[in-house]
Amino acid sequence: MPLIEVHLIEKVFNTEQKRQMIKDLTDAMVAIEGENMRGVTWVKISEVASGEWAIGGQPLTTEAVKQLAAGRHAA
Repeated sequence: MPLIEVHLIEKVFNTEQKRQMIKDLTDAMVAIEGENMRGVTWVKISEVASGEWAIGGQPLTTEAVKQLAAGRHAA
């Protein structure tokens, strides 16, 4: 029984985007394991508060992630 854990910074993705992640990740596992595993494939999304996730010692904020996704360099 696979468990896929996804950790995101809060308020970057909306509910529909998170539902799409769940669907697509489940579909990816089923493509590997077979359709019989769909019902036992778990996807867990956890959100981390803005600024409480860091890369290279620098806190990453919701706004910084949105800027990166838009192709802009975060300040």
